[in-house]
Amino acid sequence: MTDAPAAPVPARFPVLCDLDGVVWLSHQPIDGSVEAIARLRASGHRVLFVTNNSASRIGEQEATLEAIGIPAVGDVLSSANAAALLVEAGERVMVCGGQGIVEAITARGAVAATEGPYDVVMVGFHRTFDYAEMTRSSAAVRAGARLIGTNDDATYPTPDGPIPGGGSILAAIATASEIAPIVAGKPYAPMASLVRAITGIDDLRDAVMVGDRPDTDGRFATTLGCRYAQVWSGVTVAGTVVQPTPWIEGANLAAIADQLLA
Repeated sequence: MTDAPAAPVPARFPVLCDLDGVVWLSHQPIDGSVEAIARLRASGHRVLFVTNNSASRIGEQEATLEAIGIPAVGDVLSSANAAALLVEAGERVMVCGGQGIVEAITARGAVAATEGPYDVVMVGFHRTFDYAEMTRSSAAVRAGARLIGTNDDATYPTPDGPIPGGGSILAAIATASEIAPIVAGKPYAPMASLVRAITGIDDLRDAVMVGDRPDTDGRFATTLGCRYAQVWSGVTVAGTVVQPTPWIEGANLAAIADQLLA
């Protein structure tokens, strides 16, 4: 664990937390995470949950956080919401993902269509992906639909180890269609735009992004221009040399909160 930085930091600043691997694993809270969030909020920091999970509706994610003792209404930002910023009202979207995508694009005024023609093929993590779906979605892209991925995370953390993530599904469809996708979630610009809109802060240099994936969460901190805090409770093995270099690091969110509140 690194020492707390010597440079002074603002008394209050947004703390952006990934969910999977930081707050919980398969919705089971990681030791100390619930209390850490309560401590940060009690000290005046706004804690937001910035997740590449696009499968679940926002209300479901808020309810799951509430069930483990974390009030979260209005504080969950998902990659589905970020991806919805890339579609326009009235556009027809083939959804290759979960209900979180359907909810987000519907709120945007787009249509979750079951028949072509399609303006967009939107891809996220789901457990029913198969060859037939890859065939249909890649055909729609070849016919002119934009290919949008909610995220490109190759894996998804679970208590039993990583499993293939939404990025693996997106890669299959992109390969089959021979088109490079537009990706909305961390670490890309659409998610950064969503964070700025929700916080109302354009300059987020004082914020801290807490994550377990340097290639996703760390790079997202770079996109936002904020600090990065690395935890070892998710997919990255403790002691791994990561890029970008974390501002602080710790075993879990509780250890990060200890440093932020020191």
